[in-house]
Amino acid sequence: MSRELILALNPRMQFTRIAVYRMNTTVFLKKINHKPEDFNGFDRYVDQAALRAKIILDELKSNDIRIDDIAVVIGRGGLLKPVKSGVYKVNDSMVKDLSSCEYGDDVVNLGGLLANTIASELSNADAFIADPVVVDELEDIARITGRPEFKKKSIFHALNQKIAARKYAKSVYKKYEEMNIIVAHLGGGISIGAHRKGRVIDANQAYDGDGPFSPIRSGSLPMGDVIRECFSGKYTQEEMLNKQTGKGGLFAHFNTYSGYDVCKMRDAGDAKATEVLAAMAYQVSKSIASMYAVFDGEPVDAIIITGGLAKDEQFVKEIKTRVDKIAPVSIQPGAEVLGALSYYGKMILRKETEILEY
Repeated sequence: MSRELILALNPRMQFTRIAVYRMNTTVFLKKINHKPEDFNGFDRYVDQAALRAKIILDELKSNDIRIDDIAVVIGRGGLLKPVKSGVYKVNDSMVKDLSSCEYGDDVVNLGGLLANTIASELSNADAFIADPVVVDELEDIARITGRPEFKKKSIFHALNQKIAARKYAKSVYKKYEEMNIIVAHLGGGISIGAHRKGRVIDANQAYDGDGPFSPIRSGSLPMGDVIRECFSGKYTQEEMLNKQTGKGGLFAHFNTYSGYDVCKMRDAGDAKATEVLAAMAYQVSKSIASMYAVFDGEPVDAIIITGGLAKDEQFVKEIKTRVDKIAPVSIQPGAEVLGALSYYGKMILRKETEILEY
C-alpha cells in the first residue's frame, strides 16, 4: 500500500479530535477526551505535547491504523508571528515560538507541536499547519487604535472561516475570491471576519477580548473597570489574563466551558441561562453588523454562521433575525477543522499547494 495517509489534529482544552484520511476517504475518526487530572503538573498547554502525542499514537495503534503509511501530519496553527494564508511546514523556528509561548499560551499552540512530535515518531512523515489563527490580511486602517502604542492584531479562526467561505462560494457556483462574505465563527471563542474578494480585511481580535463574549472569553469589557481591577491588588497579571481568556464568558457565569450545557439549561427554563445566551447572541449580531461598514458600500453576498454554537437553532435564530436584512444568512453547523486540514493535506500530497516557510 502506498504511503498516502493524512493524520489531522485538533487539540482543545478537554479533548483532542483526530482523523485519518486516505485522500477523500475517512479511515478513522476519534474524539479523545481528557480528564483534568491527566494534566496535573503542567503549567502551560504546550507542556502537554509529549503526553497527548503518546495518547494519540497509542489510539492509532490500538485501532490498527498503519501509522507508517502516514505521510502528512497536519494540525491547527497556533499563536505565532503574523503570516499570510496557506500551508506551513513545521520547522525549528515555529517549534521554538510555539514552545516558548512567545506570542501567547493557548491550547491551539499544541497543533503544530503535536504534529511535529508525532511526525518525528513515524518512519517518513512530515509535519504541517495550515491557516493558523494569526493569518494577517487586515487593511492598514483596521490596525489603528486610540493609542499609538497599541495596534490591532489579526487573531481569529482563520482555518474554519476560510474553509466555510470557500464552501459557500462553491455551493453558489462562484469563486471565494469574487465574493464579499461576513463569517461568524461561534465556538469556544467567537470571531467575526469580513472577507472581501478572498482576503479577511477586518476581524475582531477575539483571543485578547475584542468583540462578543463567548463560552471561554470575556469579550470587550468596560476598560476603566478592568484597569481599576488590575491595580486593586486582588489579582496577579496571570489571574487577570485568565479572567479574560480561559475563564471568561459563559464559564464566568456558569462554571462550564460547554455552550451546549448552557443551552440545555436555557431549554430547561433557567432564566439566567436564557438571559446570558440572549446577550451573547445580541453581541454577535452587533459585531456582524459592524463588519458591513468595512466593505465601503459594496454589497455583502452572504453572512455565514458556523462553529459549534451554530448547532443551536434558538441561538442562531436570535442572530439571524437581527442581521438577515444585510445579506442572506447561511448556517454551517459545527467547525470544519479536521475536514479543512484534510483538504490541505490532500493538496500537499498532490503537490497542488505552495509550502510556505515560517
